[in-house]
Amino acid sequence: MLILYAVGLWRPLSAFLAAFLALGLAPLGAQEAGPESAGAPSVVVTAAERRDVTPSFSYVGRVEAVESVDLIARVEGFLEQRNFREGGDVKEGDLLFLIEQEPYRITVEERRADLAGAQATLKNAEQDFARKEALVQRRNVSEAVRDEALATLGTARASVQQAQAALRRAELDLSYTEVVSPIGGRISRARFSVGNLVGPTSGALATVTSIDPIYVTIAVTEKALLDVRRRGIDLDNPPVAPSLLLSDGSAYEHPGEFNYLAPSVDRSTDTLTARATFPNPDRVLLPGQFVTVNVRQKVPVSSIVIPQIAVQEDQQGFFVLVVDRENRVEVRRVSLGEQIETDWIVQDGLAEGERLVVQGLQKIRPDMVVNPVEGQS
Repeated sequence: MLILYAVGLWRPLSAFLAAFLALGLAPLGAQEAGPESAGAPSVVVTAAERRDVTPSFSYVGRVEAVESVDLIARVEGFLEQRNFREGGDVKEGDLLFLIEQEPYRITVEERRADLAGAQATLKNAEQDFARKEALVQRRNVSEAVRDEALATLGTARASVQQAQAALRRAELDLSYTEVVSPIGGRISRARFSVGNLVGPTSGALATVTSIDPIYVTIAVTEKALLDVRRRGIDLDNPPVAPSLLLSDGSAYEHPGEFNYLAPSVDRSTDTLTARATFPNPDRVLLPGQFVTVNVRQKVPVSSIVIPQIAVQEDQQGFFVLVVDRENRVEVRRVSLGEQIETDWIVQDGLAEGERLVVQGLQKIRPDMVVNPVEGQS
């Protein structure tokens, strides 16, 4: 029994001694062999990426109607009809209000009668002049009689023209009893109900406002305008495209187009008004509404972008630590552009895909071999 226990104890002990002897007898060079990065400090790296960095600017914009028309009664009379739903859509040429027509129809008939009388007088004057002209030729009447007939003829012609003008005036007044919409759009509430006496001095009966398309205006500072001019941007054909964010933070689906820039600076605000047109088929935008206008260049711009945490600065300027293909650290001087949120635009000094150290900077130095761990972009 004691022998078996000794044998069992010897087996693991002998294996341990063999391993220890093997390790101790191994050559010194064999202990140092292995990859160069064995035991190297670990750092987190991220790749320099190229992405769209098109400059964009945000402004507060106000929605405005392309057209807005007040409907004014051009003749006086009692309202007989109102032919629309308040707040509804109307089309160009729709009959919206009807003012009593009977008095104006009577006036038209009177003017037609006046014209008929004037035409009859003219015909008689023409015949009288023709007879006296013939008598003058035969020397049966004097030229003075002929001249008097000629004057009467001229007066009769003038009376006809006057009667024709009066008839056209009466017909025009009759047409004004029908108040039609000059544009298509959405109509306001009626300011007068049927039965009210209205006229040219009564004010607007209602207002029609166009909805599609629609304007959005923004105020551009004089400083921003000077910067645009220095960049050589043609303001008559601006290479920028506006888009909208609504009050709930959602994006408006239809892009716009700038079509107006004020010719002078507002002295009270030192700004210029710029205006863009947007389609509005779903009536999402309403006049008076505030929106956020994002302005971007039409032609996208791409650049190398790196995280801010990878950038360091010394007396010589900005630099980053780059890990090359052999996992060796290299100092790289860079020229930076604009800052975009938590990133920098790199104008010079880096290529797309190069690995930058973003964590572990304090424990490495140039030309050191490191163990790079890919971080999130």
